[in-house]
Amino acid sequence: MSSADRAPKPTAPRPWSYSRGWRQFSRAILHPGLRLLIRFRWQGKENIPKTGGIILAPNHMSYADWSTIALFSDGYAHRYPVFMIKSGIFGVPVIGSLMYKFGQLPVYRGRGDAGLVLKEAAKALSQGACVIVYPEGTATRDPDLWPMVAKTGVARLALTTGAPVIPVGQWGAQHILPYGSKKPKLFPRKTVRMKAGPPVDLSAYAGQRLGASTLRAATADIMADITALLAEIRQETPPDAVWDPAVGARVPLAGTGGDPALAAPVSPASASPAAASPAPADPAAASPAPAGDGEQRPATEPAPGSASGPA
Repeated sequence: MSSADRAPKPTAPRPWSYSRGWRQFSRAILHPGLRLLIRFRWQGKENIPKTGGIILAPNHMSYADWSTIALFSDGYAHRYPVFMIKSGIFGVPVIGSLMYKFGQLPVYRGRGDAGLVLKEAAKALSQGACVIVYPEGTATRDPDLWPMVAKTGVARLALTTGAPVIPVGQWGAQHILPYGSKKPKLFPRKTVRMKAGPPVDLSAYAGQRLGASTLRAATADIMADITALLAEIRQETPPDAVWDPAVGARVPLAGTGGDPALAAPVSPASASPAAASPAPADPAAASPAPAGDGEQRPATEPAPGSASGPA
């Protein structure tokens, strides 16, 4: 059992805030170390707004990619990342306090107020934060590492706040820490390629009731843009079906064109208000990994990217 799981759990979320000084400290620690260990190739800075609340939505392949997306966001786009992290980490002495000072958001599991993370994320966005949301909620299970069936938390957050969703494709972190492995492979030095695309066009859903079909359709549009960026980075053609871990196989994928009836498959449980799709911890943290998507899970299922191990 990890220290995060043994630590006392916070009883209620705090109002979102952060310390400028501690964020500067995190930059001083994280940036030089990552640049020394990893070779980065970044594109798409022009697509990331310099100010205002935004949602960065990357594909997720490894528990090493929380750090690479953090540096991409802060070191390249100059937008400090706000992740949704398993709440247990916030109960760990010293680390938990730092998480709050860095402005990270706790995700509560197995609690009736799990959806509060979306409300706190919305507050952070209203104050101009850059919130990182992994639509898949955990590292992809696709055998070829293409994005898998997503959850609808990112679509719900975007449509309720109006914050732009910036899709991000990334490739290379899986060579540093393959899914299921606890031993990073830092040498020889690996290259991580990342590209941000233009904001996803969600205008077709403006004014629509945020029912399951609308959220699934909007999620499908977001995932289509992410997959296209990944295909460009990999210089490969993505499959015409998406991996569904619930069935252990790929299922047909369709574009939506703004029509909810044509939405691609989305995790059935993800249409609940609590279905956020979080991510890892903050840059300077002692290396906490992504939480998950804010939705409740059985106690036997670890939170995606949580300190308890791979999801």
